[in-house]
Amino acid sequence: MSIPVARRTLVITPTYNERASIEEVVARVLAGPVQVDLLVVDDGSPDGTGQVADRLAAAHPEVHVLHRARKQGLGSAYRAGFRWGLARDYRVFVEMDADLSHDPATLPDLVAATHHADLVVGSRYVDGGATRNWPWHRRLLSRWGNLYVQMVTGVPVRDATSGYRAFQRAVLEELDVESLRSEGYSFQLETVLRAWREGFVLSEVPITFVERSSGTSKISRAIVLEAVWRVLLWGLRGPRRGGRVHRRSVVTAGG
Repeated sequence: MSIPVARRTLVITPTYNERASIEEVVARVLAGPVQVDLLVVDDGSPDGTGQVADRLAAAHPEVHVLHRARKQGLGSAYRAGFRWGLARDYRVFVEMDADLSHDPATLPDLVAATHHADLVVGSRYVDGGATRNWPWHRRLLSRWGNLYVQMVTGVPVRDATSGYRAFQRAVLEELDVESLRSEGYSFQLETVLRAWREGFVLSEVPITFVERSSGTSKISRAIVLEAVWRVLLWGLRGPRRGGRVHRRSVVTAGG
C-alpha cells in the first residue's frame, strides 16, 4: 500500500475500554501540525471502544482500526500494530496511550527527533520532563524501576519504561517484531534495550505524563513482576554496551 509522503508516520494506539477518551485522542492527534495516520488496535473492548473507533475511521481517512477478539496485552497489541504498519509504506512508528496520559501536543517533538535518532523515548526524567497527578507510590515504582534497569543492564536511558516513543522503520525491521515476546513494562524495556545493544542511536525528549482522568490503569502486579525477572535475565545475558544516546531538552517541532 502506498502512503502519501506527508503521512508516512503511523501512530499506534492500543485500546481496551477507552471509550471515554479515544475520540479526544484522535481529534487532538489529527489537529496537530504533523500529518500522520493513526491505527487503533482494539482488544474487543466490551465498552464499545472499537465501535467508536470505526465511526472515527469512517469520518477520517487517516484513521484505521485493527479489531482483535479479546484482550491479549500491550506488547501483543503493539506487535500487531507494527506488523500492520510494516506491511505498508510507513517510515516512522509512534507508540501512544489512549487515555491522554501522553499529550498529543508533544507528538511533533518525537517525530522531529527521529531526524537525528533511530529510537526516540518521550522521557519524564530528563530536563523539562515531568509527571502530573501521579500518586506517590506510582512515582516511586517508576523511579525505582528505571534505576533498576540501568543498574542491571547498563542501558543509559533515564526513562526506559516510558510508553510514548517513536521508532524509525529500520529499528523494527532489525529487531524482528515477531521475536518480541514481552508485555507491559517489559515490552518497552525489551525494545529500548535491544535497540541500544544493536547499536542504534537513542534519544530522549521531555514529556509531561498526566495520570488518566477516566478508566482504570492496566498495570498489574503480574506485569511488574514480569519486568523484574526479565530485566534480570537480560542483564545476565549482556552485553552491557550498545548504541549512543542523544539527549536534548528542547526539540524543534516539525514533521
